[in-house]
Amino acid sequence: MPIYEYARRQCNHEFETLVRSGSVPDCPSCRSTELEKKLSVFATANSGPQAAPAAGPRGSCGHPDGPGSCAPH
Repeated sequence: MPIYEYARRQCNHEFETLVRSGSVPDCPSCRSTELEKKLSVFATANSGPQAAPAAGPRGSCGHPDGPGSCAPH
């Protein structure tokens, strides 16, 4: 079951919910089914250049016990 994000503009409520096949979600605040499905970050595809992964707590050194690790601080 996929999790979708929704927004109900009339009551200013945003939420996520599990959606089963054939079911119609409703707003937990006002119970309306007139919802706007939000674009999930995980569902998007990037057709441009790939961004570098975010650096961890030790910068971009890698795992502290593995090859390529930085010297301890």
